[in-house]
Amino acid sequence: MRFKKSSYSSGSVDTCVEIALPEGRPIPTPILIRDSKRPEGPTLCVAAEPYRSFTRAIRDGELGA
Repeated sequence: MRFKKSSYSSGSVDTCVEIALPEGRPIPTPILIRDSKRPEGPTLCVAAEPYRSFTRAIRDGELGA
């Protein structure tokens, strides 16, 4: 799996999150998430459906700023 930076990340490396999805496949379980400034640090593992719900809530503005 390869980690990819969020498309919403600014140009700054110190504010990015990265997710890992296998290429050529639908969203797997688990989704791997890490802080791009600490790639050797901890990785959060999230099941596919909670991840979809979370990103949908962000996209729909349900979480507020």
